[in-house]
Amino acid sequence: MDLHSVESVTLAPMETKLVATGLAIELPPGFEAQIRPRSGLALKHSITLPNSPATIDPGYRGEIRVILQNLGREPFEIRPGDRIAQIVISRYEAVEWVEGDELSDSARGAGGFGSSGR
Repeated sequence: MDLHSVESVTLAPMETKLVATGLAIELPPGFEAQIRPRSGLALKHSITLPNSPATIDPGYRGEIRVILQNLGREPFEIRPGDRIAQIVISRYEAVEWVEGDELSDSARGAGGFGSSGR
């Protein structure tokens, strides 16, 4: 879903601001919300989310506000009603960590960046 601004904001070049959406949600246990940039704003105006994807956990109860950053060369104006980001709701599995002394083998092993091919 799209998230819309409820306020007027000017983002100067290289400036980062928190922008209000007026939306609050209550997620059930086992769900998270991810806030993601809009591709059109990124391509046309160099507007992005520096912490993308932002995660909202099920315990949060406040207003959703979006951290926007202007990587462009011109100021960018946001008006009430403008689409500023997207939100995706996803299920996740809670895990319990188990400390161990070694890991099982795999085809990749400990190979790092670029080790799985092209």
